[in-house]
Amino acid sequence: MRRLILLVAIFTSMYGSSQELNCTVVVNAQQTGNENVQVFKTLEKQLNEFVNNTRWTDKTFKPQEHIECSMVITVQDYQSDTFQASIQIQSARPVHNASYASSVYNFNDKDFTFKYLEYQNLNFSANQFESNLVSVIAFHVYMILGMDADTFELNGGDEYYKQARDIVSYSQQTNSKGWAPPSGGDQTRNVLITNILSPTFKEFRSVLFDYHLKGMDLMADNVKDGKTAVATALSQLENLHNRRPNSFLLRVFFDAKADEISDVFSDGPAVNIANLVSTLSRIAPMYSRKWRNIKF
Repeated sequence: MRRLILLVAIFTSMYGSSQELNCTVVVNAQQTGNENVQVFKTLEKQLNEFVNNTRWTDKTFKPQEHIECSMVITVQDYQSDTFQASIQIQSARPVHNASYASSVYNFNDKDFTFKYLEYQNLNFSANQFESNLVSVIAFHVYMILGMDADTFELNGGDEYYKQARDIVSYSQQTNSKGWAPPSGGDQTRNVLITNILSPTFKEFRSVLFDYHLKGMDLMADNVKDGKTAVATALSQLENLHNRRPNSFLLRVFFDAKADEISDVFSDGPAVNIANLVSTLSRIAPMYSRKWRNIKF
Protein backbone atom coordinates (compact mmCIF):
# COMPACT_ATOMS: atom_id res chain seq x y z
CA MET A 1 0.00 0.00 0.00
CA ARG A 2 2.82 2.37 0.90
CA ARG A 3 4.50 1.63 -2.41
CA LEU A 4 1.26 2.42 -4.28
CA ILE A 5 0.91 5.73 -2.45
CA LEU A 6 4.55 6.55 -3.21
CA LEU A 7 4.09 5.79 -6.91
CA VAL A 8 0.97 7.93 -7.04
CA ALA A 9 2.82 10.78 -5.34
CA ILE A 10 5.73 10.52 -7.76
CA PHE A 11 3.40 10.43 -10.76
CA THR A 12 1.43 13.41 -9.47
CA SER A 13 4.63 15.37 -8.90
CA MET A 14 5.92 14.57 -12.38
CA TYR A 15 2.60 15.43 -14.00
CA GLY A 16 2.23 18.63 -12.04
CA SER A 17 5.73 19.81 -12.95
CA SER A 18 5.28 19.11 -16.64
CA GLN A 19 2.68 21.78 -17.20
CA GLU A 20 3.65 25.31 -18.09
CA LEU A 21 0.68 27.42 -17.04
CA ASN A 22 -1.45 28.05 -14.02
CA CYS A 23 -4.26 29.71 -15.93
CA THR A 24 -7.77 30.71 -14.90
CA VAL A 25 -10.23 30.77 -17.79
CA VAL A 26 -13.54 32.55 -17.26
CA VAL A 27 -16.47 32.59 -19.69
CA ASN A 28 -18.66 35.63 -19.03
CA ALA A 29 -21.97 35.46 -20.88
CA GLN A 30 -23.88 38.22 -19.09
CA GLN A 31 -24.24 40.27 -22.27
CA THR A 32 -26.24 37.46 -23.88
CA GLY A 33 -28.93 37.66 -21.18
CA ASN A 34 -28.64 33.87 -20.80
CA GLU A 35 -25.51 33.53 -18.71
CA ASN A 36 -26.89 30.51 -16.83
CA VAL A 37 -27.18 28.36 -19.95
CA GLN A 38 -25.21 25.17 -19.33
CA VAL A 39 -23.11 25.42 -22.50
CA PHE A 40 -21.19 28.39 -21.08
CA LYS A 41 -20.32 26.48 -17.91
CA THR A 42 -19.23 23.47 -19.93
CA LEU A 43 -17.12 25.62 -22.23
CA GLU A 44 -15.42 27.26 -19.26
CA LYS A 45 -14.63 23.90 -17.66
CA GLN A 46 -13.29 22.42 -20.89
CA LEU A 47 -11.11 25.45 -21.62
CA ASN A 48 -9.58 25.38 -18.14
CA GLU A 49 -8.70 21.73 -18.64
CA PHE A 50 -7.44 22.34 -22.17
CA VAL A 51 -5.15 25.24 -21.29
CA ASN A 52 -3.77 23.81 -18.07
CA ASN A 53 -3.42 20.14 -19.07
CA THR A 54 -2.01 20.47 -22.59
CA ARG A 55 1.75 20.09 -22.98
CA TRP A 56 2.65 23.26 -24.86
CA THR A 57 6.42 22.76 -24.77
CA ASP A 58 8.94 19.96 -24.38
CA LYS A 59 10.37 21.58 -21.26
CA THR A 60 9.79 20.60 -17.64
CA PHE A 61 8.39 23.35 -15.44
CA LYS A 62 8.66 23.08 -11.67
CA PRO A 63 5.48 24.01 -9.78
CA GLN A 64 6.97 27.35 -8.75
CA GLU A 65 7.80 28.05 -12.40
CA HIS A 66 4.24 27.76 -13.68
CA ILE A 67 3.22 31.01 -15.36
CA GLU A 68 0.31 32.72 -13.64
CA CYS A 69 -2.20 33.93 -16.20
CA SER A 70 -5.88 34.43 -16.93
CA MET A 71 -8.19 34.49 -19.92
CA VAL A 72 -11.60 36.15 -19.66
CA ILE A 73 -13.89 35.40 -22.58
CA THR A 74 -16.82 37.81 -22.86
CA VAL A 75 -19.58 36.40 -25.05
CA GLN A 76 -21.68 39.11 -26.67
CA ASP A 77 -23.98 36.86 -28.68
CA TYR A 78 -24.45 33.24 -29.66
CA GLN A 79 -26.67 31.45 -32.12
CA SER A 80 -26.73 27.66 -32.04
CA ASP A 81 -23.02 26.73 -32.17
CA THR A 82 -21.65 30.16 -33.20
CA PHE A 83 -20.27 32.53 -30.57
CA GLN A 84 -19.30 36.19 -30.92
CA ALA A 85 -16.90 37.20 -28.19
CA SER A 86 -13.76 38.99 -27.09
CA ILE A 87 -10.97 37.65 -24.93
CA GLN A 88 -8.80 39.49 -22.40
CA ILE A 89 -5.49 37.78 -21.68
CA GLN A 90 -3.17 38.64 -18.81
CA SER A 91 0.01 37.06 -17.48
CA ALA A 92 2.46 37.93 -14.74
CA ARG A 93 5.98 36.98 -13.78
CA PRO A 94 7.34 36.72 -10.21
CA VAL A 95 9.96 39.23 -9.12
CA HIS A 96 13.12 37.74 -7.61
CA ASN A 97 13.06 37.47 -3.81
CA ALA A 98 9.69 39.22 -3.58
CA SER A 99 6.04 38.27 -3.18
CA TYR A 100 5.19 40.66 -6.02
CA ALA A 101 4.28 39.55 -9.57
CA SER A 102 4.99 41.88 -12.47
CA SER A 103 2.43 42.10 -15.28
CA VAL A 104 3.94 41.03 -18.61
CA TYR A 105 1.13 40.45 -21.12
CA ASN A 106 -2.17 42.30 -21.14
CA PHE A 107 -4.05 42.03 -24.42
CA ASN A 108 -7.68 42.57 -25.34
CA ASP A 109 -8.45 40.49 -28.44
CA LYS A 110 -11.75 41.72 -29.83
CA ASP A 111 -11.85 39.53 -32.94
CA PHE A 112 -12.97 36.25 -31.45
CA THR A 113 -15.78 34.45 -33.27
CA PHE A 114 -15.84 30.69 -32.94
CA LYS A 115 -17.98 27.58 -33.25
CA TYR A 116 -18.44 25.25 -30.30
CA LEU A 117 -20.68 22.29 -29.59
CA GLU A 118 -21.02 21.28 -25.96
CA TYR A 119 -18.49 18.61 -24.95
CA GLN A 120 -16.67 18.68 -28.30
CA ASN A 121 -13.03 17.63 -28.07
CA LEU A 122 -10.49 20.44 -27.86
CA ASN A 123 -7.19 19.30 -29.35
CA PHE A 124 -4.23 21.40 -30.42
CA SER A 125 -2.09 20.58 -33.44
CA ALA A 126 1.15 22.49 -33.97
CA ASN A 127 0.87 22.25 -37.74
CA GLN A 128 -2.82 21.95 -38.52
CA PHE A 129 -5.95 24.04 -38.02
CA GLU A 130 -8.44 22.38 -35.68
CA SER A 131 -10.89 25.18 -34.90
CA ASN A 132 -10.84 28.94 -34.45
CA LEU A 133 -11.50 28.45 -30.75
CA VAL A 134 -8.40 26.28 -30.36
CA SER A 135 -6.25 28.48 -32.60
CA VAL A 136 -7.01 31.71 -30.74
CA ILE A 137 -6.43 30.13 -27.33
CA ALA A 138 -3.22 28.42 -28.47
CA PHE A 139 -1.91 31.60 -30.09
CA HIS A 140 -2.23 33.51 -26.82
CA VAL A 141 -0.71 30.63 -24.85
CA TYR A 142 2.41 30.89 -26.99
CA MET A 143 2.41 34.67 -26.64
CA ILE A 144 2.33 34.21 -22.86
CA LEU A 145 5.19 31.69 -23.05
CA GLY A 146 7.22 33.87 -25.41
CA MET A 147 6.92 37.09 -23.47
CA ASP A 148 7.62 35.33 -20.17
CA ALA A 149 10.76 33.73 -21.63
CA ASP A 150 11.90 37.11 -22.96
CA THR A 151 11.93 38.48 -19.40
CA PHE A 152 14.48 35.85 -18.30
CA GLU A 153 16.72 35.64 -21.37
CA LEU A 154 17.37 38.12 -24.16
CA ASN A 155 15.21 36.95 -27.08
CA GLY A 156 14.45 33.81 -25.08
CA GLY A 157 10.93 33.57 -26.48
CA ASP A 158 11.93 32.87 -30.10
CA GLU A 159 10.65 29.30 -30.30
CA TYR A 160 7.27 30.24 -28.80
CA TYR A 161 6.80 33.27 -31.05
CA LYS A 162 7.59 31.11 -34.08
CA GLN A 163 4.89 28.66 -33.04
CA ALA A 164 2.46 31.57 -32.64
CA ARG A 165 3.41 32.68 -36.16
CA ASP A 166 2.76 29.15 -37.46
CA ILE A 167 -0.71 29.24 -35.89
CA VAL A 168 -1.38 32.53 -37.68
CA SER A 169 -0.17 31.07 -40.97
CA TYR A 170 -2.50 28.10 -41.04
CA SER A 171 -5.42 29.86 -39.36
CA GLN A 172 -5.57 32.83 -41.73
CA GLN A 173 -6.67 30.46 -44.52
CA THR A 174 -10.04 30.23 -42.76
CA ASN A 175 -10.71 33.97 -43.29
CA SER A 176 -11.65 34.37 -39.63
CA LYS A 177 -11.11 37.82 -38.13
CA GLY A 178 -7.78 38.52 -36.49
CA TRP A 179 -5.65 36.31 -38.74
CA ALA A 180 -5.48 38.48 -41.87
CA PRO A 181 -2.17 40.14 -42.88
CA PRO A 182 -1.57 43.64 -41.45
CA SER A 183 -3.61 46.40 -43.05
CA GLY A 184 -3.42 50.05 -42.02
CA GLY A 185 -3.87 50.52 -38.29
CA ASP A 186 -5.11 47.01 -37.54
CA GLN A 187 -4.37 45.74 -34.03
CA THR A 188 -4.80 42.02 -34.54
CA ARG A 189 -3.07 38.78 -33.66
CA ASN A 190 -1.31 38.79 -37.02
CA VAL A 191 -0.03 42.32 -36.51
CA LEU A 192 1.11 41.50 -32.97
CA ILE A 193 3.29 38.52 -33.89
CA THR A 194 4.55 40.14 -37.10
CA ASN A 195 5.75 43.18 -35.18
CA ILE A 196 7.33 41.21 -32.35
CA LEU A 197 9.42 39.15 -34.78
CA SER A 198 10.41 42.18 -36.85
CA PRO A 199 13.85 43.77 -36.31
CA THR A 200 12.08 47.12 -36.68
CA PHE A 201 10.68 46.67 -33.17
CA LYS A 202 13.71 44.95 -31.58
CA GLU A 203 13.69 47.27 -28.55
CA PHE A 204 10.37 45.82 -27.39
CA ARG A 205 12.03 42.52 -26.58
CA SER A 206 15.29 43.91 -25.21
CA VAL A 207 13.28 46.14 -22.87
CA LEU A 208 11.31 43.13 -21.61
CA PHE A 209 14.61 41.52 -20.61
CA ASP A 210 16.38 44.56 -19.18
CA TYR A 211 13.30 45.86 -17.37
CA HIS A 212 12.69 42.58 -15.51
CA LEU A 213 15.98 40.73 -15.09
CA LYS A 214 18.25 43.78 -14.75
CA GLY A 215 15.72 46.05 -13.06
CA MET A 216 12.81 44.58 -11.15
CA ASP A 217 14.78 41.53 -9.99
CA LEU A 218 17.38 43.78 -8.34
CA MET A 219 14.95 45.70 -6.17
CA ALA A 220 14.88 43.22 -3.30
CA ASP A 221 18.61 43.79 -2.81
CA ASN A 222 18.95 47.42 -3.88
CA VAL A 223 15.82 49.40 -4.66
CA LYS A 224 17.64 52.45 -5.99
CA ASP A 225 19.82 50.46 -8.40
CA GLY A 226 16.79 48.48 -9.52
CA LYS A 227 14.78 51.63 -10.24
CA THR A 228 17.68 53.16 -12.14
CA ALA A 229 17.96 50.02 -14.28
CA VAL A 230 14.21 50.07 -15.00
CA ALA A 231 14.46 53.71 -16.08
CA THR A 232 17.43 52.90 -18.34
CA ALA A 233 15.51 50.01 -19.90
CA LEU A 234 12.46 52.17 -20.59
CA SER A 235 14.58 54.83 -22.27
CA GLN A 236 15.28 52.33 -25.09
CA LEU A 237 11.65 52.64 -26.17
CA GLU A 238 12.34 56.16 -27.39
CA ASN A 239 14.33 54.67 -30.28
CA LEU A 240 11.37 52.49 -31.21
CA HIS A 241 9.03 55.48 -31.01
CA ASN A 242 11.30 57.61 -33.17
CA ARG A 243 11.36 54.88 -35.78
CA ARG A 244 7.66 54.01 -35.59
CA PRO A 245 5.62 56.62 -33.68
CA ASN A 246 2.46 55.40 -31.95
CA SER A 247 3.26 51.78 -32.76
CA PHE A 248 0.96 48.96 -31.72
CA LEU A 249 3.70 47.31 -29.66
CA LEU A 250 4.19 50.41 -27.52
CA ARG A 251 0.50 50.23 -26.67
CA VAL A 252 0.83 46.52 -25.85
CA PHE A 253 3.81 47.23 -23.59
CA PHE A 254 2.22 50.08 -21.65
CA ASP A 255 -1.15 48.33 -21.33
CA ALA A 256 0.73 45.84 -19.16
CA LYS A 257 3.20 48.20 -17.50
CA ALA A 258 1.74 51.68 -17.01
CA ASP A 259 0.37 51.12 -13.50
CA GLU A 260 3.55 49.41 -12.36
CA ILE A 261 5.83 52.12 -13.76
CA SER A 262 3.80 54.80 -11.99
CA ASP A 263 3.97 52.88 -8.71
CA VAL A 264 7.70 52.08 -8.95
CA PHE A 265 8.72 55.69 -9.46
CA SER A 266 6.29 57.21 -6.97
CA ASP A 267 7.68 55.42 -3.91
CA GLY A 268 10.97 54.49 -2.29
CA PRO A 269 14.37 56.14 -2.80
CA ALA A 270 14.37 58.89 -5.40
CA VAL A 271 16.29 58.55 -8.65
CA ASN A 272 16.76 61.09 -11.41
CA ILE A 273 13.87 60.40 -13.77
CA ALA A 274 12.99 63.85 -15.08
CA ASN A 275 14.06 62.79 -18.58
CA LEU A 276 12.18 59.50 -18.23
CA VAL A 277 8.88 61.19 -17.38
CA SER A 278 9.32 63.49 -20.37
CA THR A 279 10.00 60.48 -22.59
CA LEU A 280 7.01 58.55 -21.27
CA SER A 281 4.73 61.51 -21.89
CA ARG A 282 5.93 61.69 -25.46
CA ILE A 283 5.89 57.98 -26.40
CA ALA A 284 2.82 56.92 -24.38
CA PRO A 285 0.54 59.97 -24.18
CA MET A 286 -2.52 57.78 -23.63
CA TYR A 287 -1.22 57.26 -20.09
CA SER A 288 -0.26 60.88 -19.45
CA ARG A 289 -2.43 61.05 -16.32
CA LYS A 290 -0.39 58.23 -14.75
CA TRP A 291 2.88 59.92 -15.68
CA ARG A 292 1.69 63.14 -14.00
CA ASN A 293 1.21 61.17 -10.79
CA ILE A 294 4.88 60.16 -10.66
CA LYS A 295 6.65 61.99 -7.84
CA PHE A 296 10.34 62.76 -8.25
